[in-house]
Amino acid sequence: MLTRLITPDTRIKYVPPSSSHSYLILLGSPRVSSTLDKSFGKSCLVDGSPETCWTSQQGLPQYIQLAFPSPVTPERISLTFQGGFVGTTCVVATQSQDASNWQEITRIYPEDVNRAQMFDLAVEGSVRGIKLVFEESSDFFGRITVYDLMIEGQM
Repeated sequence: MLTRLITPDTRIKYVPPSSSHSYLILLGSPRVSSTLDKSFGKSCLVDGSPETCWTSQQGLPQYIQLAFPSPVTPERISLTFQGGFVGTTCVVATQSQDASNWQEITRIYPEDVNRAQMFDLAVEGSVRGIKLVFEESSDFFGRITVYDLMIEGQM
């Protein structure tokens, strides 16, 4: 059974009681490489609203970094981008339990579309954080726009 990585305080989103997935709890707000301006801030990644988004400034790479209050095992990432501003090559890295280093676990290749995209992860053991590093963008200037970020796994 998967557990929620984002608390109800940081992510307001209805999950039907019959859902077989839980979401892992997020410690604090996400860290990001840059933000276009305050109206497109990092808090929009986890606010649960389909009307808000995080948009980076131009230039690559861009990243989103999440920390968890206790070790977790992330198993799946869901990302919803704005078409035309998609991170088309993304390194997924995890932070060790002692928070001393980051290790690349996989690369994902999101499509240039507006719908939610799910990516399974093969993480061995528990981790303290996860980082998504966008190395390429479908935008000529390297901007990334994410409307929704969800991470599922085991606590």
